[in-house]
Amino acid sequence: MKQTVSSIVAILALLALGFSSCTDDPTPVPADPRQVYAGVWSVTETETRLTYEVNIELDPKSQSGGVFIYNFANAGSSSNPAYAFVSGSTITLEVNQIIGDDWIINGSGILSGSKINWPYTLNDGATLHHISAVFTRL
Repeated sequence: MKQTVSSIVAILALLALGFSSCTDDPTPVPADPRQVYAGVWSVTETETRLTYEVNIELDPKSQSGGVFIYNFANAGSSSNPAYAFVSGSTITLEVNQIIGDDWIINGSGILSGSKINWPYTLNDGATLHHISAVFTRL
């Protein structure tokens, strides 16, 4: 009986040792956390009922998470891109920047899965617009 118990304990110890050496591979994290934002997004704005596309590109000179957003607020391809900073799941427009036809924009969005929910303000010089936009990755 003692020999059976000793054998069982030895087998359990070996199994525990074997399992402790196994680890799950961690989910790969991109070297640059901005990479999850880069690419083409379809944008739907609830107030304006506009649908358009934007392109988010990494700022190669940025040391602090900077990205360029081309056609933000449907400003057009000839407009300067909006500039934003990525921090985890938040992307924040540079404060009071001017795009389009001298529009002043402010706001930040939250990335969740393949969507960014992005409330922002746009001051066109006459009216301060409060806009809710949903960016969906294409």
